[in-house]
Amino acid sequence: MARIKGGLNAKQKHNKVLKMAKGYRGARSKQYRVAKQSVMRALTTAYAGRKERKRQFRQLWIARINAAARINGLSYSKLMHGLKVAGVDINRKMLSELAVSDPEGFKEICEVAKKVA
Repeated sequence: MARIKGGLNAKQKHNKVLKMAKGYRGARSKQYRVAKQSVMRALTTAYAGRKERKRQFRQLWIARINAAARINGLSYSKLMHGLKVAGVDINRKMLSELAVSDPEGFKEICEVAKKVA
């Protein structure tokens, strides 16, 4: 049997990592060993960042809803409790969008929550 050398596979693996490291400064984009470390770290951070983004958006929506609810004489928790008891099934993203773009519509929702609570 002839011996099979793994040079092609290694080259492809190296090129893949170096391609991902494109745009990095200095040796991080030129040398495989340094680039691999940088890419591994970047991928880890990117994964964590995708989870963090969801938390940050929820935090933003709650802050917007709370501000609009207080203008209408309710706290955030009383508004959410009132909506739950009233059976109004609307998520925080849509509530915050209403609070920003349609204050009159949000005011009506607040009235529904006030009646029940």
